[in-house]
Amino acid sequence: MNKRFCVVSLFIALVILVSPLLAFQQPQQQSPLNRLQSNIERITRTVNAKWGIYIKCLETGEEIAINADEPMDTMSVIKIPLMVEAFRQIEAGKFALSDRVTLKQADKRPGTGIIRSLDEGASLTIKDLITLMIIVSDNSATDMLFEKVGGTEPVNKLMQSYGLNTIKATGTTDVWFKALRAESSPLKFHLDGKTPFGLSSPRDMGRLLEKISRGEAVSKQASEQMIQIMRGQVYNTRLPKYVTGFRLPHKTGDFLPYIGNDVGIMESQNRNIVICVFTARHNGIGANLEDAIGRIAEQVSNYYSYK
Repeated sequence: MNKRFCVVSLFIALVILVSPLLAFQQPQQQSPLNRLQSNIERITRTVNAKWGIYIKCLETGEEIAINADEPMDTMSVIKIPLMVEAFRQIEAGKFALSDRVTLKQADKRPGTGIIRSLDEGASLTIKDLITLMIIVSDNSATDMLFEKVGGTEPVNKLMQSYGLNTIKATGTTDVWFKALRAESSPLKFHLDGKTPFGLSSPRDMGRLLEKISRGEAVSKQASEQMIQIMRGQVYNTRLPKYVTGFRLPHKTGDFLPYIGNDVGIMESQNRNIVICVFTARHNGIGANLEDAIGRIAEQVSNYYSYK
């Protein structure tokens, strides 16, 4: 009896001693924002790619940053900084949105866009060029605008003046396509990374979108015009795919299957959320990459629909 009593007493003592330790080791409950980030990270693990993500709610200041400070190839997302510089020069009186340019055969570029299908001699306004560059990622319009603003240097100087030092326009679409054609394979061209179409960290591109959303890029009027143009985006198979309850002006960037980017501003009556998703080194099915980007935006949409 005494032996049994001693064993029971010892067991109770051990339970008393160990219980606080076990309780201490229990994982603390995640905050809602940390849970959102965990959900996003889980989605990225479903696709074998390099990811860079920056998300910020402008009203609450909440941020999610996943590899957000490393410069990555923007592809056509760099057309947003070019648009901003074009509006800066317009406000400076160098030219007007209504000014016209005449299409030359030498202006036509391969890849995305419709201008390459137009007849030589077509007359286009500067607003036409900016709009087509953004909503259908027109490469001919892009290089015509680079020529109009004086090349990549003015774009980069403006970004530096904003403190966005990782944003760099590295060349025209013509330069990029010539470099691609000179390489032995698209995959090698991508992996070597010698000729990115543009560079930016997800955070810096997000900060530029924040300036546009707050009416601080060039001017309030110019910022509103830029957002209005971005609302006309026709490629909606990424960020907007599963989002409800928000408008989502945005801009894509592509070198599929390796790169599929999308950046934008999720707009509702109460919230404005900058979201930038960059990818690289993906060599799977492009639709799966796009779907994952859509699911990331869906998580953000669901989180802020109730805040």
